[in-house]
Amino acid sequence: MWRPLALATLLLALGQQPALAQPDERAAREQLDALGQEIDAMAERLSATGQARDSAQRELKAVETELAQTHQRLDQLQAERRQLNDETTQLRQHRERLQSEREAQYQALGQQLAALYRLGPTPQLKLLLNQRDPAELDRMQAYLNRLTQARQQRLADIARLDTALADTEQALAERQTRLDTLADELETQSALLAERTEARRGVVNTLDDRYGSEAERLADLNQSREQAEQQLRAIQAELARLAEPTPTTHITRTQGDLPWPVQGSITASFQRRDGVHYNGIVIQASEGTAVTAVHSGRVVFADWMRGFGNLLIIDHGDQIMTLYAHLQQFSARPGQQVNRGDAIGRVGNSGGQPQPALYFEVRRGGEPINPQRWIARR
Repeated sequence: MWRPLALATLLLALGQQPALAQPDERAAREQLDALGQEIDAMAERLSATGQARDSAQRELKAVETELAQTHQRLDQLQAERRQLNDETTQLRQHRERLQSEREAQYQALGQQLAALYRLGPTPQLKLLLNQRDPAELDRMQAYLNRLTQARQQRLADIARLDTALADTEQALAERQTRLDTLADELETQSALLAERTEARRGVVNTLDDRYGSEAERLADLNQSREQAEQQLRAIQAELARLAEPTPTTHITRTQGDLPWPVQGSITASFQRRDGVHYNGIVIQASEGTAVTAVHSGRVVFADWMRGFGNLLIIDHGDQIMTLYAHLQQFSARPGQQVNRGDAIGRVGNSGGQPQPALYFEVRRGGEPINPQRWIARR
């Protein structure tokens, strides 16, 4: 699991101060480490007061964190398999070209040997014994020399092609071995994914069963939201305390024209969802659908948070942040610079949500503002 802010804020500041003197850089590192520790300490205090008393929530965090890691590993394995398959296809095509070229060299060599055969044994001696025009002898000798050189070149080419074919066969064998290993690991990870998905289902059922009424459920959701708000306010405060603020990305110029982070229908609007205060919108989409950054910026948080599940936050400068929650997994990590349209995660149902969807927020100065005023109308 990626540490929420210590590394992220460190990269934020250091990435913006390349010309710092050594003592200043060391001081900046110490300051940013201290800020990250404050965030971690606050999370621990929240856990001690609210979350720790709820073993089901702790278990949900653990199993959803493991699920995200399993999804990420499966994606890595599948991407590697696709790459290996492409490389294998290219190697096989290369092998066919080498075999065709070697066959052509063999045919050309055969023609040269046939020409030498027609001249009979020891053609040079015959030239010397024949009492012919010296100029003709010179031409014949030059012809024999070129024929001999061509034969030697053909033999060298065939040797080179044999070596290249052997190397290609070795590379194919290595990739096939790796593909076999990947197939085994993919099977293992798929079984692990099914096991952890079932474990998550059990944890969510446990959470659902403990509510005696819908009012109790809403009260717990509001408590989770308040604890999350405390952490978000702390993150915003620590970002504001950085010696160098995040450079502007001019996101304010794009208000009303930002792309949607994922395509889907809005099932919950700003500040309205079944009586629970919502500071963003919920966009329903298929599980595993890629979620993209709506604007350039730097990832400052990518971790599990109660009330949000797997949550990723991008700081765009000018005190504007965007939040992407209930992710299945992360495709970007804290400190990473992202551009508009870059994949940052996948749609999921983390945080104990019943259906896959993306929760999306826009915040200015730490305060939530209506995302539908920022993203483009359809």
